[in-house]
This record gives sequence, structure tokens and C-alpha cells, in this order.
Amino acid sequence: MSVEARRAELLAAALDLFAHRAPEDVSLDDVASAAGASRPLVYRYFPGGKQQLYEAALRSAADELERCFKEPRSGPLSGRLGRVLDRYLTFVDEHDAGFSALLQSGSVVETSRTNAIVDEVRRAAAEQILLHLAVKKPGARLRMMVRTWITAVEAASLIWLDEEKQPPVAELRDWLVDHFVALLTATAATDPQADRVIRAALAMESAEGPVGRLARRVVPALGEAGHLL
Repeated sequence: MSVEARRAELLAAALDLFAHRAPEDVSLDDVASAAGASRPLVYRYFPGGKQQLYEAALRSAADELERCFKEPRSGPLSGRLGRVLDRYLTFVDEHDAGFSALLQSGSVVETSRTNAIVDEVRRAAAEQILLHLAVKKPGARLRMMVRTWITAVEAASLIWLDEEKQPPVAELRDWLVDHFVALLTATAATDPQADRVIRAALAMESAEGPVGRLARRVVPALGEAGHLL
């Protein structure tokens, strides 16, 4: 087996273990056993030991998460967001409890370097979402709105795992799309750039789509708030 293939095999075994157990609960012996290798061989490829192996696993998981946000920029925005979330939530589901250990705070082996990798995923996700909003130079409010939504997606994913994956994943996805639309609409109330973005996005939506369904649920409630106008 080539050097690259053996390293990939060890990394795959580590990723599988880290995906289902907290990093502090995984030993190099566990990784060696899962890969059908010896502990000295693990050290040969990862001389920095468990910390280096964890960082390599985190980098691999981060790369996979970044790919979740890449989506062709065509069709209604809600559909694009839905497909992005389908891939993201599939990753969360497959990694289960290890999602927190891999990409969130709290691990005893986290360092400033691993935090930087996690932040890189968030920045890449924000850049992809802003591309879908078709603005060349997003202002501070629009950037903040997108980053806020990404934070909400992370938090909702962790809570979803804590709640034994309820509600069903399709409902969670639709709810997060609704959140994006609501955040963008609220931002548009005070930001001209966001106002242009939401108007362009709504023009591409259909009555049968997610935003149409959201409008039919929300408009009646808003109709009862006429006294606020």
C-alpha cells in the first residue's frame, strides 16, 4: 500500500471514531485497531500523536462541510438553500454526537489552530451564501445577517441532536429556510441593499414553493396587526 493510501486509511478510521465519540475518548490504540494497523505505524504517519491526528481529521471534516455549501447559482433561492441544508444536515446526521466534538467548542484537545479551521468553514459558508445573494460588495448588515443565520444553523443542528433528531430532518430544513427568509426580510426593513436582494429573490419564487407557503402562513397573522400601522 502506498504512503498516501495508508495515511488515508488511518485518517478514515480516525474520522469514523471521532464521528461517534468525543476526541478525548479516542486513543491511538483505538485508531490502530480500527485500521488494522499498529500503534507505531500510526505514529509513523502522525508523529505529533493524537493531536496531529485530530487536527487532520478536523481538516478533512471541515473540507467536507465546506463542500456542502457549494451549489449552482440558478433557480429560486429557497430551493438552493434547501439543497445546501440537505447536505449539511446529512453530514450532521451521519456524524451524530461526534458533530459537536469535531466542529464545535468543548473538546479538551482543541487548540487555537483547530478553532481557526472551524472558523474557516464558517467564513467559506458565508461567502457561498453571499454569492447566491448576487451582491458584489455586501455591506456590513447583509454580512452580519448571513453570519447570524449560519450560527443559527449550527445551533439548531446541535439542539436537533440533543432532542434525539426531532423534528424530522425535512421539517428542520424547511424551518431553517424560513428563518433565512425572515432574517433577510427583517434586515431589508432598514438596509437598502438587503431590500434589493429580497425583492430580487422573491421575484424568482413560486406560490407553490417554500416562500409561498411561508407567506400564506404569515400574512393572515400580520393582517391582525393593522393597529400597529
